[in-house]
Amino acid sequence: MHRFKQYTNIQELEYDVVVEESEYEGRKVTLNDPFRLPTGSKRKFGVYVKNEKGNVVKVTFGDPNMEIKRDDTGRRKSFRARHGCDVDPGPKWKAKYWSCYQWRAGAKVDN
Repeated sequence: MHRFKQYTNIQELEYDVVVEESEYEGRKVTLNDPFRLPTGSKRKFGVYVKNEKGNVVKVTFGDPNMEIKRDDTGRRKSFRARHGCDVDPGPKWKAKYWSCYQWRAGAKVDN
């Protein structure tokens, strides 16, 4: 009999997001941890998540030509109302969820 240990690095964040490691297209990735995409990409941010079937997928979101000004309370409130973030941000494997996640108060963008 063989025993296998599964090692995951789990860190609890706001928004009911758990950061853990997994594999996507043969390489190790961190789940539920948004990252900035390279200049010239069609989207500004990306994140690896598990979809409803349990498969790891890459979700891209955000307009690369727009600046995020979520520290302005009026802009943040308008964005969240326009997208329905407080009513239903949607499932984690959709771009709407992660856009709402980025536009929460006090959020920081890495890089």
